[in-house]
Amino acid sequence: MTRSLIIAPQWIGDAVMSEPLMARLAARGETLTVAALPWVSPVYAAMPQVTRVIDLPFAHGRLDWAKRREVARGVRGQFDAAYVLPNSLKSALIPFLARIPRRVGYQGEGRVLLLNERLPNPGGRPPMVAFYSALAQGEGRGARSSSLAAAQGHGAGADIPRLHFDPQTQSDAASKVGLTPGQFFTFAPGAEYGPAKCWPADHYAELARSLHAKHGLPIALLGSGKEAELCDRISLMAPDACRVLAGKTSLKDAMALIAASKGLVSNDSGLMHVAAAFGLPQVAVFGSTSPEHTPPLNRRAQVIWLKDELGLECSPCFERTCRFGHTRCLVEVSPVRVEAALDGLLNAGVPAD
Repeated sequence: MTRSLIIAPQWIGDAVMSEPLMARLAARGETLTVAALPWVSPVYAAMPQVTRVIDLPFAHGRLDWAKRREVARGVRGQFDAAYVLPNSLKSALIPFLARIPRRVGYQGEGRVLLLNERLPNPGGRPPMVAFYSALAQGEGRGARSSSLAAAQGHGAGADIPRLHFDPQTQSDAASKVGLTPGQFFTFAPGAEYGPAKCWPADHYAELARSLHAKHGLPIALLGSGKEAELCDRISLMAPDACRVLAGKTSLKDAMALIAASKGLVSNDSGLMHVAAAFGLPQVAVFGSTSPEHTPPLNRRAQVIWLKDELGLECSPCFERTCRFGHTRCLVEVSPVRVEAALDGLLNAGVPAD
């Protein structure tokens, strides 16, 4: 049995989108250990294919050479193969320093000496699930060609990320914050990348008031501590409807709350992908980014993206802030429209995959 080490991406959404790769590798008999930064580790703990998760002691964006060398020494001799998901040079160091025999990843950033099985990087912004799944395509020149096709979206369309939490985990997370499974909505109004991805706070507040009036259910506002101020602003505009939990839960509990909720409304964010992987009814509002690159892969998801409707040639810009200062791609998505989309999903009775 092949013992494999996965070097994980550093963003929650990317971690979720790597699950189909885990499924492919496990299906062919590989035993999987994931090396991940602590803030994405809980995502891999929700993947049954993953046997072990190693928390990496690195700071975001830092080389931390001594720590990488120490981790490499600690895992030397334990693995037969390594799959390096990020494209950076530093992410390929541990498998190389650990002398793992087979080291798989995409070309780029001078990694020619660190990886001995290099796939051509398609460049641009391919569908991320396919991009990661292509790493499992196999060895040899022909396999590399098929991998590139998959990464460009022509070979892995059936790969749907899935996460798993048992009902007790969901119930425990809900009870910690005084909620009942299935009797609350979740909003994830933030986005780590920047405000050009964020639907306006007053729109979230208007939607919260309307959902609360219609269903009599609270709305849990989720996110990191960085998003607590944003969630506080939303709550001030809808005080009877909202529970601010941003920065007050672990990622594991936030994920469990999403899985236990009635539905999620969000921007293009990591928690959007978490909801999709649990098969939750969800509405995702896209602004500066593209659902062609990172869609919520979920038959119970509704994406709202105004690029074509408004004729926005600037979209997707992939910028942190709107260079024109208007963010029409987000401002003109009305709360009424989002609520109608969510109601449609709730009333359709479409089962999760």
